[in-house]
Amino acid sequence: QAQLVESGGGSVQAGGSLRLSCAASIYTYMGWFRQATGKEREGVAAIDRDGSANYADSVKGRFTISRDNAKKTLYLQMNSLKPEDTAMYYCAAGRAGGSLLRNDYTVWGQGTQVTVSS
Repeated sequence: QAQLVESGGGSVQAGGSLRLSCAASIYTYMGWFRQATGKEREGVAAIDRDGSANYADSVKGRFTISRDNAKKTLYLQMNSLKPEDTAMYYCAAGRAGGSLLRNDYTVWGQGTQVTVSS
């Protein structure tokens, strides 16, 4: 059974930074999603095996997705965090490069909580 294991979440003040990690058997197409309480899960960033990335407008310029294929690890560097970034963050593996659509992803981690206080 394929597993994705996220880590790196926590509590931070607005303007702060966190780096999320996802340990996994590496997949060609991977992404980060988030789900705030009472809201739908939304795509945050996606990356191809060659490093080509796509971002949601709400995080462009603040978040950076990257991967280390040798370490089989996916990362999400989050800077200039805002209270509205508070959510459970999920790592996912999918079948469409650059997609931020939930239905294009078939393997999911359990999530790591990010809380940003004002």
